[in-house]
Amino acid sequence: MNTEIMNDDLEPEYDFTQYKVRRVGEGRRLMNQIKLDIDVARVFPDSEAVNEALRTLIRITEQHKTELVSK
Repeated sequence: MNTEIMNDDLEPEYDFTQYKVRRVGEGRRLMNQIKLDIDVARVFPDSEAVNEALRTLIRITEQHKTELVSK
């Protein structure tokens, strides 16, 4: 973009390099990344496998909560 034709009030001494770009739209999902430890990442080939394992753990946990409450 040609800076000569830009008409704004931004002073040249402002430094915005310390700020991160906030993504919007489809790219925004990337900000929800979770880093796995190496030993865990070796077990799961992709995010689908991790999500399925966590969903299974959630189901098991919920079943045990129900069993404990009914006793």
